[in-house]
Amino acid sequence: MKTVIHKSDSRGFANHGWLQANHSFSFAGFYNPEKVHFGALRVLNDDMIAPSMGFGTHPHDNMEIITIPLKGVLKHRDSMHNEWQAVLPGEVQVMSAGTGVQHSEINGSAEEHLGLFQIWVFPDKQNVAPRYDQKAFDPEERKNKLQTLVTSIDENHEGSLKIHQDAVLSRIDLDKGQTFNYKLKSNKHGVYVMNVYGEFVIDGNTLQTRDAIGVSEALDFEIETKEDSSILFIEVPMEF
Repeated sequence: MKTVIHKSDSRGFANHGWLQANHSFSFAGFYNPEKVHFGALRVLNDDMIAPSMGFGTHPHDNMEIITIPLKGVLKHRDSMHNEWQAVLPGEVQVMSAGTGVQHSEINGSAEEHLGLFQIWVFPDKQNVAPRYDQKAFDPEERKNKLQTLVTSIDENHEGSLKIHQDAVLSRIDLDKGQTFNYKLKSNKHGVYVMNVYGEFVIDGNTLQTRDAIGVSEALDFEIETKEDSSILFIEVPMEF
């Protein structure tokens, strides 16, 4: 098993006043040649956005974009939809940028900060028709069991959102003292494990809140929790 450790304080950080952004991988003004991507995972941004502020209209193409609100209310509008759409904690949003899309993202609250993960995954198909979807996932359904959020559009998996990549995004909330065995799709995949909160051990490495570990060249691995923990798994092909 091959591992790479990314401690929370090793991430890139940008303070824009209205935006506090942590970058797990090289992004905007943050560049680290050892942190450009993990397989097909290109971006994992951990953003905190001030009330009523956000990202104005901007373009994307040929990227699979997944957004996971953690607190507050995200409002999204794009060139496929004229109306603002709310995305709440417990929901996940996916957008295939494909041939090109313009979108805006703002904090929909005038009082509360918005916290979210934004994830970019390289697609396995170029210049597809842009598409958008969002779905609510019951937190009770990930209590000490794996909850699948996103899978490949080519895979027959009911209940998950779809992207153009042989990837799997999932979450689990584990109680203190639990052991969980994560199984990868194949030895050609790797999984980037983000500690949303808590403390757990993988392969002798202790990970605390917002620490991450990339695991590859393995078919499975064990997680042992030292505290109640919420974990995000981003499994992607290592070659694409």
